Amino acid sequence: MVIVFGGDHRRAFRHVVPAFGVALSASILAEGGHPAGNLDVPSAVARRLCEHLLSAGFDVAACRDIGLDHAFAQPVRDLLGDLAVKPVIPLPVNCATAPLPTGRRVAEFGAEVGRFLDGIAERVLVIGTGGLSHSPPSLEVDTYDLSDEDRARIIAEGMAAARTKIRPDWDAEVLDAMSNWDVASLIRLVDTAHTRAGAGANEVRTWLAAGAAGGGRPVTPMVYEPVPEWITGMAVAASA
Repeated sequence: MVIVFGGDHRRAFRHVVPAFGVALSASILAEGGHPAGNLDVPSAVARRLCEHLLSAGFDVAACRDIGLDHAFAQPVRDLLGDLAVKPVIPLPVNCATAPLPTGRRVAEFGAEVGRFLDGIAERVLVIGTGGLSHSPPSLEVDTYDLSDEDRARIIAEGMAAARTKIRPDWDAEVLDAMSNWDVASLIRLVDTAHTRAGAGANEVRTWLAAGAAGGGRPVTPMVYEPVPEWITGMAVAASA
């Protein structure tokens, strides 16, 4: 089974934006040349996770028939090969529409998910997807209900400037804190992400949540590269 902590680019959540969600059923939107599809969400396990989190003091949103974008589609396709090859429970974390959950609350949320996973028999892969430093033009505007046409126009107009907003120094701080599992530094980096590394850097919340769900062990960087064509500081890190 796979747990994916992912953000949202104001597509699944526009008018009502929960800090944290648990998808009980979910599909993937057609995007970037990839077709739409359905995720194989184990609804009974997702329901139990939702109930566990509620009993632990997290007022999560139970999400049914939710349409998710590349924040979830890319890691599932790239790491697993196909959307439906493994059962997947998406856990949306608000990384796009302020006010955002604090770094401390994100760490607590991830740790509580980990406690639930410790009590089930399945072998679980935990993924955090998003970031590192980047500032997509469509997230720099405080407009929560953009059409696809307006989104594409804003991105095209701001792409040249966005290529200059990668912050390798901040990315290095995040990766160093992950490799040492320095949760105090990670919380600080999350809470200052937008100011230091752009609107998209808020997605590092998913890294913090995934690391906490994995038990707070060191997460070792495997590769890092600033990619101006993708306007993003890109990295992969793993823990066992």
